[in-house]
Amino acid sequence: MAQTSTAIPTIGEEDRLRADFYNFLGLILAAPPDQMLLNQVAGLSGDESDLGQAIGAMARVARVTKPAAAEREFNALFIGLGRGELLPYASYYLTGFLNEKPLAQLRQDMAARGITRARNVYEPEDNIASLMEMMAGMIVGRFGKPATLDDQKTFWARHIGPWAGHFFTDLEGAENSVLYASVGSAGRVFMEIEREAFRMTAA
Repeated sequence: MAQTSTAIPTIGEEDRLRADFYNFLGLILAAPPDQMLLNQVAGLSGDESDLGQAIGAMARVARVTKPAAAEREFNALFIGLGRGELLPYASYYLTGFLNEKPLAQLRQDMAARGITRARNVYEPEDNIASLMEMMAGMIVGRFGKPATLDDQKTFWARHIGPWAGHFFTDLEGAENSVLYASVGSAGRVFMEIEREAFRMTAA
């Protein structure tokens, strides 16, 4: 996604950690991890929380995963012969078809926020990796000022909340998932945390 601001805004530590995890999910769902990313994941540790345990499990799998195996897994899940095991797009999860109304609505919201698709990205914007990246960028102010919590909540509820949890659950249980099963677990738990946090802000 294109950056529209070079200033480094000040945000709270909790929001920076949220953005970091959204960025991580966007990175590992956009392309197969190389050895450097696998090493980074392998070095993670988690606490006793549900997310901490999911991160710990992901680290354990990453320690025994080679880049070639991760690439085969990624291709089987998301590319395949004709199509992969999963179609990680909001339009598909919400309507059963690609390039439908959810994508058009997303493009409108992206334009309103000054977010544009990077020139070297050809995937529809409603793919899970791009949405994770957009959310991270909104939190830290990559597209202007950091988004308010209300704006984050609106974007999340419209474009991520209705389907991302289902996608991560599918990823967790996919036939070809090994490393990505652990990514699915961590993503699913993180989406549950975000849903509850946004719900509490409305109370």
